[in-house]
Amino acid sequence: QVQLVESGGGLVQAGGSLRLSCTASGSTFSGFIIEWYRQAPGKERELVARNAPNGNIDYMESVKGRFTISRDNAKATVTLQMRSLKPEDTGIYYCKAQIWSRSWWGQGTQVTVSS
Repeated sequence: QVQLVESGGGLVQAGGSLRLSCTASGSTFSGFIIEWYRQAPGKERELVARNAPNGNIDYMESVKGRFTISRDNAKATVTLQMRSLKPEDTGIYYCKAQIWSRSWWGQGTQVTVSS
């Protein structure tokens, strides 16, 4: 069983920055694909960024150049650094870990960007 704990959300003004962290426990972290999703009120959950064990990194188009995902396998942590935040970045941010056909979700952390 894998447990994921997100932290770092909060309220920030447009143009500001936040740093989200996702820490895993319970299994070998280095083999996981780690993804950050977000869900805005009334909208479907969407993939924001992905960090794969082979080093491949992907971002949704609207956050490219503003968000950076990175991982520290020794600390079993993935970080999402968010800069130049916009009101449309508001939502609950979830961390997901996946290996083979199994996946686990964190409880989510709220990010609110005021205009």
